[in-house]
Amino acid sequence: MSSTVAGLLAAARRGHPWRGWSFRAGWGSRETLNVMLVEPELVAEVGVDVARDTSGRWRHPARLHRARPDLSTADVPRLTAPPR
Repeated sequence: MSSTVAGLLAAARRGHPWRGWSFRAGWGSRETLNVMLVEPELVAEVGVDVARDTSGRWRHPARLHRARPDLSTADVPRLTAPPR
């Protein structure tokens, strides 16, 4: 499925908000991931565990169910704050 999703993504343009950030493989890991930034334009359905840490982040990885190229980001309500 990742190759299908890759074809739906657009490379990041100048001014991407995460340019210059580094990302780790997991909590407590020193391994830095090689990341290709993309524009946040693809809508996807994901499954997540409801468990969150004290910062409000999900404790387990989100799982991709399917890409939704039939929707635009304007069709999806914004998540403004994690539920408490």
